Amino acid sequence: MRAFLLLCLMSCPVGAEVVVVKNTAELRAALGKLAKGDILKIGPGEYAADLHVAGIGDLTVEALDATAPPHFKGGKQAWHFSRCEGLKLRHVKCSGQSANGINLDDGGKREDPVKGILLEGVEVSDIGPKGNFDAIKCSGLQGLRIKDCTISGWGGQAIDLVGCSESVIEGCTITGKEGYSQHTGPQFKGGCRDITIRNCVLKNAGERPIQAGGSTGLDYFRPPGVKYEAKDIIIRDNTIEGGMCATAFTGVDGAEFTGNKIVNPEKWVFRVLQETKEEGFAPCRNVKIAGNEIRFLREKVGAEVNVGGGTAVETFRFEGNTWVATDRPERSKPKLPVEEVAGKYGE
Repeated sequence: MRAFLLLCLMSCPVGAEVVVVKNTAELRAALGKLAKGDILKIGPGEYAADLHVAGIGDLTVEALDATAPPHFKGGKQAWHFSRCEGLKLRHVKCSGQSANGINLDDGGKREDPVKGILLEGVEVSDIGPKGNFDAIKCSGLQGLRIKDCTISGWGGQAIDLVGCSESVIEGCTITGKEGYSQHTGPQFKGGCRDITIRNCVLKNAGERPIQAGGSTGLDYFRPPGVKYEAKDIIIRDNTIEGGMCATAFTGVDGAEFTGNKIVNPEKWVFRVLQETKEEGFAPCRNVKIAGNEIRFLREKVGAEVNVGGGTAVETFRFEGNTWVATDRPERSKPKLPVEEVAGKYGE
């Protein structure tokens, strides 16, 4: 351990420190003294929640032992980081919060995104349980990366991105629970652009397991004045099982849905919606759905695509998807709003 701490000290920026805490009192005392570049290592055990850090750049908060993560229980929010550019949050566990598990934001400076945040190996569970309460809430972030995280049981969104850009969610496992309202899994809205979600597993992850777009009050868009809920969203190589549908495209201006595996959605496979209808906003459009494996029960799925008003569904493209109604293979061919190219049915 001593050699490990010496190595951390050697890797710190000049003037930064490695701080080790092992209980809630030590942690709260340390939070008031943190400075740019510090590494805060938290020992195993249970900790009180409602922790707030603001304006500290290049901060690392992580488990002292990644195999025994500290557990932040109860409270309103486990952690709230505001304008912490370059933050790295690794190997912590949060559960039982009544509002959000982890909240990351730009401090309300909607024209000045916070850059370079990493969440890795974070576990969040049992948030809410009902209402608009998120496991991970992110507002006004650029270059965010959420990697190898586990989320189970939440009220509103599993991961809520509002006005975020150039960001990636990868390798995460997101699972719904009985007794939680779980409106969506990962959601990208409020001016999000260039967001990728890949190699994730979503099981029973709410009414809309992935939502590209959404419905956002105009005062929350980032940057102010943008005229789309989401733009250039990539959903690739995920497994999506259950949920009311697999993915909802809701006021998105350009998206790709490729290489995914869909298993047994409850009512539809996709939804195409327009919930933000203010003047000048782009209709839901320009979505490519290609190379996916889609398995469903014809007994449950009557319409493969639910299309709402005010959308430009004629701009969607379906190419090379495999559709299998496992209970009625002969009825596998979907009724789509546009003709599919090179689709495979019942194989």
